[in-house]
Amino acid sequence: MIKVKLVGATGYGGVGLIELLLRHPEIEITTLIAASETGKPISHFYPHLAGLCDKMVYAADAHEAEGEADVVVYSTPDGIGMQLAPEEVKKGRKILDYSGDFRFNSTELYAEYATRQGLDTDHKAPELLQDSVYGLAELHRAEIADATVVGNPGCYAVACILGLAPAAREKMIENGKIICDGKTGISGAGKKPKPGFHYPEAYDNTYAYKLAGHQHVMEVERELSLLAGSDIKTTFTPQVIPMARGILATLYGTLPQGVTQEKVLAAYTDFYKDSPFVRVSDSPSSTGHVRGSNFVNLTVACDERTGTLRIISHIDNLIKGQAGSALQNLNIMFGFDEMTGLNLPGAHP
Repeated sequence: MIKVKLVGATGYGGVGLIELLLRHPEIEITTLIAASETGKPISHFYPHLAGLCDKMVYAADAHEAEGEADVVVYSTPDGIGMQLAPEEVKKGRKILDYSGDFRFNSTELYAEYATRQGLDTDHKAPELLQDSVYGLAELHRAEIADATVVGNPGCYAVACILGLAPAAREKMIENGKIICDGKTGISGAGKKPKPGFHYPEAYDNTYAYKLAGHQHVMEVERELSLLAGSDIKTTFTPQVIPMARGILATLYGTLPQGVTQEKVLAAYTDFYKDSPFVRVSDSPSSTGHVRGSNFVNLTVACDERTGTLRIISHIDNLIKGQAGSALQNLNIMFGFDEMTGLNLPGAHP
């Protein structure tokens, strides 16, 4: 059995991974760590886990926090993983980090990301950063399989990159310019209430935010540019809508002359033929169709009249956008079938 120590166990990303790991036949949770809500079983904070996971949640400085582990998962904000990971790696443990700490494997790129976030631009573990792997499994399976440190992708980045990757690789985007219209549920802001994401503010309301530059834009532009072999730029408009979970990203670009809906659909079907969690169709879908699952539904709906590439990408931001991607990466890192513990349809309605 592969042993997991989970840091940040009481947030949405942490409890989401606990829920998934309870279904996994080859991975067990050994230690739960949190910055708050400690000293009691995880089922005290999340009663739906009672009788299924009653492990104690420890503070990071408790002697029990050392634990046994083959891998340490950081479901933590930016800046935490990079401080703690070096010591864990010295103990022979692998690292999977939910934050932006290890998404960019150079100090220069990390500094640009940190500047967008208003963070300290000095990375605390540059020796790990240079060998880290970007954890979007559909694009980086081979690298993830050999990695010691994996940086989980951002939720919006998952929806946008997977929605545009085939078009980027097959040169189906004229001039390298893309518009990403993204809508997310309130859970994307995390567990702690924040102004604008508080229920009375969010109910019956919707708005755009971070128009000056969302942090996930860097991930999207880097991955698509690598696929295209040329520079791709995106105009990204993130919006909050009054639902708990889910992302709908509508992605637009200009089609080159002669590229049709039929050709785009064929390219997408071929690109993802070996990616079991990506479902490509020309039929409408919805966030409800992927709620609670690790699936990505991509609707190819080009507008041939105006020569516009149009892809609609649907994910659950807490599963494929976070905990599900994390487990998919863990499966690959330890040689399991990537669908193990994840081959479930979610819930409806």
